[in-house]
Amino acid sequence: MAARFGHRSWVCRRHIVLWPLASVLVPFIAAAEEKVMRVLGFFHGGPATATSFPRGAAFAKAFERGLSETGYVDGENLRIEYRASMEDLIKDQAEVIIVANGGFIGQARRATTTIPLVFLQPADPVSTGLVASFNHPGGNITGVSILAVELMPKRLQLLRELVPTAKTCAVLINPRGPGAERSTRAALQGAADGLGLALEIVSARAESEFEAAFARMAALKTEALLVTTDPLFMGGRGSLVGLAARHAVPTSYPWREFVDVGGLISYGPSLTEAYRQVGVYAGKILGGESPADLPVRPPATTIAVGYSAFGQHSSAPAVLDNLLHIARQQLDDFI
Repeated sequence: MAARFGHRSWVCRRHIVLWPLASVLVPFIAAAEEKVMRVLGFFHGGPATATSFPRGAAFAKAFERGLSETGYVDGENLRIEYRASMEDLIKDQAEVIIVANGGFIGQARRATTTIPLVFLQPADPVSTGLVASFNHPGGNITGVSILAVELMPKRLQLLRELVPTAKTCAVLINPRGPGAERSTRAALQGAADGLGLALEIVSARAESEFEAAFARMAALKTEALLVTTDPLFMGGRGSLVGLAARHAVPTSYPWREFVDVGGLISYGPSLTEAYRQVGVYAGKILGGESPADLPVRPPATTIAVGYSAFGQHSSAPAVLDNLLHIARQQLDDFI
């Protein structure tokens, strides 16, 4: 009996010792198992630009792929907040903020000088004073420059080769963008004069105004169309491509995604690659790197031709070889 009693006493003492120990360890174990969620902000600037970054789109997936390359996955160790205002993202305590619409980068910079910003910028960020240099941007900002403005004269030249008899070319802009008409004319007027083309600026503030814009082009008797890089047009690319086909207007687009839905021709950087690079940079900064030390990078420039639509234009067969030859030369000069 004594041995059995002693054994039972030892069991009781063991429980008495372990229960307090467990009460101390359990909170630490739970904390260790809890996932640390980092917060990434995505500043899109308004409802019109939100449509340019739909969930599941190729460039949205590319953005998330870039993040995953640095170890961050939305919903696992990362929470992405999509907002139309910088103030909301600051309240969300975003640790890094993506500015995907270059027209709003100034607003983002005014809102914070401490939260790292990663931009997708359509113009040269050095000449516009956005960064100190491509290799050493400085401050709290870096990103990817798609140099869309600098490529506009080259796109106009390609369009001229496509429609060599054209005298007037329409340029579609969103006048909501800061200085949209002024900057567009500044980028294109010299090239247009050299090509003997008159420019007609046509505006659309929303997708519902696309039809009126094409009616305006018909009234002006324009013979070709160059679509600018505003996110409104990217979001409504299906409508634009359909209207261009219906009105038989040879049209040059800035991104391959327009050609993927039936557009005639595009010339510009790869948006898919640009968004992947933005994701990589966001992940690197979340991992501790400084935006000031991450060089601003341009993605590769590509040309895409919608051959099925191309054949609908009588001038196309005669200029196809020359068109592709010029595109290759421009790519060699640019890259």
